[in-house]
Amino acid sequence: MRRLALLLVLLAPLAAFGQSIITISPQQCVWRAGDNPAWAAPNLDDSGWQPYSTWKLDPSESRIWVRCHLKPTAFSDLDHPALQVRMLSAYEVFLSGVSIGRNGDLHSGSFSMDSIRIFPFSPALAGNRSNVLSLRIVYRFAAGSWETVQSTRAAEIRVGGLKSLRDNRAAVLVLLIRHNLITFVPMIAIGIIGSVLLGFSVPDRTHPELILLGLACVFIGLMFVNFLCGSIMTDEPAWANLAVYSLTCTANLLAQTAFYFVLARKPISALFKFLVAAWFVRAAWPLVELLFPPQQSLRLDAILSSVVVPIGYILLAILLGFGPFIAFWPYHRIPRRVRAAAVLSATWGAILIVFFLTGGAFGYFSGPPNQLQSWLSTLFPAQSIVQACVVIALIALIVREQRQIADQRSALVGEMEAAQMMQRALIPTSIDSLSGFKIDIAFRPAREVGGDFYSCRILPAGRQRILLGDVSGKGAAAAMTAAVLLGAAERREKDSPVELLRHLNLVLSAMRLGGFATCLCADISVDGSLTLANAGHLAPYRGGEEIPLSPGLPLGIAADAEYCETTLQLASSDILTFLSDGVVEARTKDGELFGFERTRAVSGESAQEIAAAAQAFGQEDDITVLTLTFAPVEVFHA
Repeated sequence: MRRLALLLVLLAPLAAFGQSIITISPQQCVWRAGDNPAWAAPNLDDSGWQPYSTWKLDPSESRIWVRCHLKPTAFSDLDHPALQVRMLSAYEVFLSGVSIGRNGDLHSGSFSMDSIRIFPFSPALAGNRSNVLSLRIVYRFAAGSWETVQSTRAAEIRVGGLKSLRDNRAAVLVLLIRHNLITFVPMIAIGIIGSVLLGFSVPDRTHPELILLGLACVFIGLMFVNFLCGSIMTDEPAWANLAVYSLTCTANLLAQTAFYFVLARKPISALFKFLVAAWFVRAAWPLVELLFPPQQSLRLDAILSSVVVPIGYILLAILLGFGPFIAFWPYHRIPRRVRAAAVLSATWGAILIVFFLTGGAFGYFSGPPNQLQSWLSTLFPAQSIVQACVVIALIALIVREQRQIADQRSALVGEMEAAQMMQRALIPTSIDSLSGFKIDIAFRPAREVGGDFYSCRILPAGRQRILLGDVSGKGAAAAMTAAVLLGAAERREKDSPVELLRHLNLVLSAMRLGGFATCLCADISVDGSLTLANAGHLAPYRGGEEIPLSPGLPLGIAADAEYCETTLQLASSDILTFLSDGVVEARTKDGELFGFERTRAVSGESAQEIAAAAQAFGQEDDITVLTLTFAPVEVFHA
């Protein structure tokens, strides 16, 4: 049967520095529920009190007194007598009716995790023939767990010399540290590695899965540092230990669960969000106990132990254990690049499933305490070491993959820079125009490089040529195709617009790239005679109106495509506006298109103003605008 927090073991002398350390026997003690300071009196008749061996914790009573009758010779050989009390509760110690020390707050029941206290007392008290040791005890919770309150190792009282007791306490702490380091060092190492991972990934911010994994590891480390501090009884308030546990455990759960789904490139399901919300209730429960008096706190702690804690372990098993299995489902669709990481994540989850279900919730539902404690003492270190190995392997794998991706991106950046240099070399930086023509160009690619292209050339016999096109697609591939078409248009001054389009169509068809390009070619004489040929491109605007043209097939679709010419006469001060479909297809975040009506309305503006208007509306494609104003020389000099 599980005992209450105060269990006094058999009398056992220990040799230490020439003086004995005596452990108080429970046969010497009696107890009574309630709280009356008069019960500390050495001559009190406690014959009606119950033997301590019959005492067990009752959630309806948070205050008790314990009285132990010591032999008159208990302190006879001690130069500096002292009491050592090990107990997870708030209490006050009386010897022969005199208070010699206390731990925690007797009003609220809060206490420190440093549960081994030493209380020196006057040699005059040691010589008192009525050596009665009294303890005034207030229970509320012990480290947030009813199971800890009922632990058979929760309390013991010893009598001895001050130096001997201090040495004994130091030896106990050394043993506790050695015992717990086997379990906690691997998990703390995970936290250190996670902090290093965060140091590299946070400045970049392009790999959220690394940031989440780093956060999960850091919170695991902090959680186990807190466990270690509590288990070796550092001098911190119990509420602080509870708060740190709740915060670090919850933060780890959020980061680790999000890591699974981000790595799988999937949104977190509504079910998981609901379960996370349920976990917040579990995490906050022990902290809520602090708001109640000790008696109500013990009742809540009983519910915590019997109902909330098992449910909490099941929630952890689902969220952290089954999380990767759900995130990566269906497994046959797992991308090749993350398969190894998915396997390691599933292994991590399987370890946590075993630990939380069998070592957590199952332990609360069934199993003898001693057998369960022995089983957990083996499982906990084993899962800690295995989990650390899996997490370190997962971090190494993801970091290596991200390094490979970074190298590939670096190579792609180099290729993109080369494409930009090529495009800048082929796109003219200055306008080649005849007298009597004023040409303005705005070229704004949607990415680093674009698929729009243009050319302005002076042809023999006093003609001005305008070539404008748009390659399907975006980025480097479209830019390279545009560069090929611009190169193919060189040294074709004798071709008419129709002949030039036929030539470019044959070049693109022979390349068999699978794409196409729209193109418009216009030749303008100094007298204003305009000849146009169109291969599926947007018709130019004249005076705010679209010039009617035969569209023709885009370049690269059919090698035998034929194109038609359209001729017309420009009047003095006429403005022609040539543009790519990036203007018309500009789109807002709500999906509204810039459209032909807006394009027609701004077609009389300068090229820069038209491009700026479309870009501000919402650029989605390359934007090229070319405006040509025709006027005799005397008009420009008027």
